[in-house]
Amino acid sequence: MRLFRRRRSEADTEAAPPDPRTPWPEQQVPSDAAAAAAAFWEGWYDLLPEVSAALGEGEPHRVEHDLCVLVETLHPRLHFSLERGRMAIYALVVSGQEDPELRPYTDAWKAAGPPDDAIWEYHDSVPPVPDPTGVTVNLGEHRISLADVRVVAQVDDGVVDVAVHHPAFADLDEASRTTMTFLPLDATLGERLAAERLGRVETAEAAPEGTIDLLEFRELVRGLAEQPDESVGASD
Repeated sequence: MRLFRRRRSEADTEAAPPDPRTPWPEQQVPSDAAAAAAAFWEGWYDLLPEVSAALGEGEPHRVEHDLCVLVETLHPRLHFSLERGRMAIYALVVSGQEDPELRPYTDAWKAAGPPDDAIWEYHDSVPPVPDPTGVTVNLGEHRISLADVRVVAQVDDGVVDVAVHHPAFADLDEASRTTMTFLPLDATLGERLAAERLGRVETAEAAPEGTIDLLEFRELVRGLAEQPDESVGASD
């Protein structure tokens, strides 16, 4: 269950849209990723009692602003979320959305962080859902079960081109079909593996032949990632 995932600038924009005549202030980017990561974790430990209290009382919005400020000190373009953990109770995710310019900051953040424990786990990219076929997405008036998603996957030199189909596509508008094309892939693979292995992604409104379900698709892509000779961009 995702509790929230917004950056400070997005929240501020919703609260008070900037005057279009006023230039958006430049946000400072730390020059030392390791030092920024160390400062983040110091701030995290200071804030942790308030975070734990807010989550325990079901009011994560109480600490959202403070977390936005804290993540922004690591890098202003990073995203974050507080989620239910896979093994721990809670998970903190700090993601650069696979932007290579942000990877040194998320790498430093992960390296400087504490080990996972029973209460918290930490992820430097959005992780996959343990079982995407058990997920139902509420999209407007539609309830869409990911168990009904079918995928056609074509592998070329370690990269997977994908066509995604769901029976509900016929009832959705274009924007919703696009959302439901990419969302199942991210939920199945996680942000990092999807960025590394997916090539062309298409929406299949009509049911294609030769499809597999999401769990079979994950097994296929993870199998490619585990084969060194099939790595993306490998040369002879």
